[in-house]
Amino acid sequence: MSKFVSIRAAKSIALTVVAAAALSGCVSFGSKAPASLLTLSADASVATGASKSGLAKDALVVLTPEVPRKLDTNRVPVQIDTGNIAYLKDSVWTDKPAILVQQLLAETVAAKNGTLILNEVETAGKAERYLSGQLVEFGVDEASMEAVAIFDAVHIRKGGSIEKRRFEAREAMGEIKPRPAGEALNSAANKVASDVAAWLAAL
Repeated sequence: MSKFVSIRAAKSIALTVVAAAALSGCVSFGSKAPASLLTLSADASVATGASKSGLAKDALVVLTPEVPRKLDTNRVPVQIDTGNIAYLKDSVWTDKPAILVQQLLAETVAAKNGTLILNEVETAGKAERYLSGQLVEFGVDEASMEAVAIFDAVHIRKGGSIEKRRFEAREAMGEIKPRPAGEALNSAANKVASDVAAWLAAL
């Protein structure tokens, strides 16, 4: 009887080891999660239950901004001096800055201007207005202790004029750490988004 029990125990242990080995191929136990996950939240947002209707051609499509290589990452760049960039320790964005800024712009413009915002798939290629541009800067400047957001907005109207304008916002920081950096960048991004909304409303 004791021999039967020991064999069963050995089989159970072997199965456990195999299962653990298989799991380790899917889940990393060694990597450490970042201390802080940063995101952007809109100061002006569309109310729950609010609706907006219109023709696809009249909708505004907010495209993902282009970015320089230093911003094509989930990390927060810190400008050390004119020729050197580092990245903020122990923090990453929940998505790439271009995606987060695109979402913030769309939400802010929809909330402030009452504009029908759709993506390219939803308009089936019938949209006549686009908001494009480049996210030139979106990080921390060590020398001035500021969060900096610079966006070159481009408003495109099919068969019509193209308008381009630079928007910039800076927010002071007491220290260069994840929480104050995240708060300052969120504030700067919202200032830029609000200014873009006002600009679009006046076009």
